[in-house]
Order: sequence, then structure tokens, then C-alpha cells
Amino acid sequence: MAKDQEVKLAQMKKIVEELGSSTEKYGDPTLERFLIARSMDPNKAAKMFVSWQKWRASFVPLGFIPDSEVLQQLESRKIFLQGLSKDGHPILILHASKHYPAKDKHQFKKFVVHLLDKGIASGIRGQEIGNEKIVAIIDMQQLTFKNVDAHGLISGFQFLQAYYPERLARLYILNMPRFFVSVWKMISHFLEKATLDKIMIVRNEDERKQFVIEVGKEALPEELGGEAKFVALQDVEAPRLEC
Repeated sequence: MAKDQEVKLAQMKKIVEELGSSTEKYGDPTLERFLIARSMDPNKAAKMFVSWQKWRASFVPLGFIPDSEVLQQLESRKIFLQGLSKDGHPILILHASKHYPAKDKHQFKKFVVHLLDKGIASGIRGQEIGNEKIVAIIDMQQLTFKNVDAHGLISGFQFLQAYYPERLARLYILNMPRFFVSVWKMISHFLEKATLDKIMIVRNEDERKQFVIEVGKEALPEELGGEAKFVALQDVEAPRLEC
């Protein structure tokens, strides 16, 4: 770790204590995610970290969201957890044509936490480090107007940015229909530049080849250019995040 980063990390820990909280349970890689997300500003990173702690204690009191609390979202089998990408990141895939706007917004937010927690945890090999990331893929093949859920996407991105800083390695959007382009432009206004920089909209054959190379064929399903089969999120066993 660079000397300047060590100093900022020490400052962040001190500010967290001054805010009435503690970093005792967390390793430096976890705290560094918050620093990076707040442009290495110890004060802003500390406030974000304390806000995350309070949110986690309130929204995820058990420390995890069990399948039983999100069965309505799981039953459509629209989310897949495919193992590790070429760079060692868990791969989460959403079949957008199987998703419909949720009537129960609170349950949908729980589902977002459930899938992000489980996706990140599936990348833990041995002991959790704290800086594990995921690769996400949204496949919009056969998407219709009934499947469009701008509010759900915005909510998911806001959770990712506020409570899962530096957990996204890359997001690929496949087969985006023309009618969704204007929707995506609207959604993009809610995304931070750091998030937008990690998103690749695959528009042509060359970009699709690049996508397959970057992710790797071993865990990518055959339908997306890989060599694997789809594995539903609920069929995967994963440890729990130590949050």
C-alpha cells in the first residue's frame, strides 16, 4: 500500500470513530473500497462507511437475505450465477425478458441485496478479503415493453453505488432493443461516472467477440458464446458475506 493511501486510511478510521462507529471488524481492503468510491477523501469515505453500517444493520438484520424472503423474485429463474470469469470474478446474468416490474418494491430491494451478496460471496475462495468484485451481464434478448423496469434498474444501481462500492468489475448489456435506448439514457443520469465507465453495451459482432474474450468461455453459457450451461442463482451454494 502506498504511503499516501496508508495515511488516508488511518484518517478514515479515526473519523469513523469520531462519528461513533468502529472499523474493528473490517480489514483494510474493505475500507479501501469506500475510499476509492469517494476519490480518496477520508471524510467522505468515513461518512459513506458509517451510513453503510447503519443501513446494513437495519435492512439486513440477519446478516443475509434468505431465499424464503424473495421467493417471488426467484421463482421466475431469471438470475444465473455462472462461476468465475477469466479474471476470477463471479458472473451474474439477468434474463431481462423474464423480469417484470415488482409490485412489492421492498421485496425487490431485498432481492437486489440477496443476489449481490450471494454473487460476491460465490467468489470467496477460503477467507473473505473484502474487495471481491462481480461481473454482471444483462441480456435483453426478446425484451418487451412489459419487461421494462426503469425504476427497478435505477434502484439496483443506487444500491450498488451506495452500499456496494467498488464491487462491480464490469457490466455488459447484450441485445439492447432500439426502443430501450431512450430508457437507458434516462437511467444513465442516475449513474456515477465510475459506474458508467464499467458498463459496456455490446452492439455488434466485434464487441460481442471482445465480450466473450474478456469474460472467458469456460463459465459463460453456450447461448452467449461460451461453453457452460446456465446455473440458476438458487441452485448455487455460497458462503455468507461477513458484513
